[in-house]
Amino acid sequence: MIVGLFVPCYVDQFYPNAGIATLQLLEKFGVKVEYPSKQTCCGQPMANSGFEHLTGECDELFTESFAKYDYVVAPSGSCVLHLKEHLHSKKNPEAAERLRGRVYELVEFLTDILQVKELKAKFPHKVGVHQSCHGLRGLKLSQMSELVEPGFSKPEYLLNFVEGLELINLTRKDECCGFGGTFCVAEEAVSSKMGKDRVADHVQNGAEYITGADLSCLMHMEGILRRQKSKVKVVHIAEILNAE
Repeated sequence: MIVGLFVPCYVDQFYPNAGIATLQLLEKFGVKVEYPSKQTCCGQPMANSGFEHLTGECDELFTESFAKYDYVVAPSGSCVLHLKEHLHSKKNPEAAERLRGRVYELVEFLTDILQVKELKAKFPHKVGVHQSCHGLRGLKLSQMSELVEPGFSKPEYLLNFVEGLELINLTRKDECCGFGGTFCVAEEAVSSKMGKDRVADHVQNGAEYITGADLSCLMHMEGILRRQKSKVKVVHIAEILNAE
C-alpha cells in the first residue's frame, strides 16, 4: 500500500505541524507515504463561492498528482468531502472517478481502512472534540445527534486510546462553529456569534484543548479564543494521536 499525502493549502501555510503529524502517524502504522510536490489547492474555496466551473485546473493537477496511489489521505474533512463529491477530469475521467473513492480524511482512514485497534500516544489534558459539519454530515465521522440511532464517534474512538487524555462532555456536541468557508466572510456577524457560542460550550465544560479533524473550524475558534485572551488552545487530532 502506498498513500499519497495531500496537505491542504491552509494547513501548509498556517498549521504545518498538523501535516507533519499526519505523515509521522501514518508511518508509525507501517504505511508507505509519498508527498507529491506539485500538489496545490483542491479548489474548494472557489466551488463554495459559486465558481466550480473555474476549478478545472485544480482538478486536473490533483488527478495528475495522485492518480498512481492506492489511497490519498488528508488532515482536512472539508477538502476530502469536496474531492469525494466534485473531483472531475476531462483529460483522465477514469482516474478522477477512481480517486473520488480513494480519498480519505485521516480519522476515517485510520478507523475504516487501517482498522486501528491500539495506539500509543500520551496527552494528559482535558479535551473537547469539535464535530465539523463536513466530517459529521458529509463523511459520517460521528453520529448526528438529531437522529434516533445508536451513537458513534470515530475521533473519540481514537482519542480513547491516548494515555492521560480526558474527553469532556459538551452541552451541544455537534453544533456548527459558524466558519463555513466563505460564509465567515459573507455573514461575518452570524459566523462570529456561532463561533463564540461553540467556544463557550467547550470553555464552560472545562476543556483545556479543542480538537477536531478540520483545521478550518479550529482556526475560526482559535481566533475567537485569542481575542477573548483565553488559555484554551486548539490542536488538530493528528497532533494528539502522534503525541509522545
